[in-house]
Amino acid sequence: MSKNILKIFSDWGYDYRVFSNSVIGQVLNIIKKAALFLARKKYCKDAIEQRADLSAMREKPARQVIAGLILVAFSYVIGLPAVVFLGVCAVKLDRPLIVVVGGPLIYGVSTIIFLIGIRLAGKKYFHVFCRWAVRVVLEKILGDDIRVLSESVSDGPFPDTTC
Repeated sequence: MSKNILKIFSDWGYDYRVFSNSVIGQVLNIIKKAALFLARKKYCKDAIEQRADLSAMREKPARQVIAGLILVAFSYVIGLPAVVFLGVCAVKLDRPLIVVVGGPLIYGVSTIIFLIGIRLAGKKYFHVFCRWAVRVVLEKILGDDIRVLSESVSDGPFPDTTC
């Protein structure tokens, strides 16, 4: 068992200080502890070990998937920009009711369009994207600790402290 594992995983609690004692350092330590906790979960561990990527998206998508992706993109176009546009119109016309009623309404419509698009795009692509995103985010947050985590997985659920 390497000393790095013992340093990082002392009693499977993350005691190793990476950042200084400043407030930002404490927040970053909390984020790193949370990422380490999540990296031990089966879904995240599988995504990391199998090097999840977006290769499943290389095959030609069906028309239904294309329609779903177009709806998702359209929902972004009409979402927040439309609410901002309504806000500007409300200020220019001195009618606050435009944004009070229209803002939540258009944002709700945009959310419904987004959900329909996700449903049409399919569970497969959403699952592939989520696994890739989990792997990338955890690798960015944990850095070299992700390698130590994958090395310690083969040692069993608890690190061996005997030499």
